[in-house]
Amino acid sequence: MTQCAQCGNDYEHAFEVTLAGESYTFDSFECAIQKLAPECGHCGCKVVGHGTDSAGITYCCDHCAQRGAA
Repeated sequence: MTQCAQCGNDYEHAFEVTLAGESYTFDSFECAIQKLAPECGHCGCKVVGHGTDSAGITYCCDHCAQRGAA
C-alpha cells in the first residue's frame, strides 16, 4: 500500500500526480485538491475549475477578481 501525501492514509488504490516535476501520491481527489489546487486570491477557496487570472493572481471567478483588484 502507498501512503497519501495529504492525509497519510495507506490505500491500495492510491494514484500519483506529477506537477511541475514533483510527484505526489494520493488516496482521493479530495486530498489532491487540498494539497495542489491554487487558492483564490480574494476569498481563499480552492480553485478547482478554470478560474481566472489577473495581474498574476489566480481567482475562482470574475467577481473575486474584481474584488481582489479593488
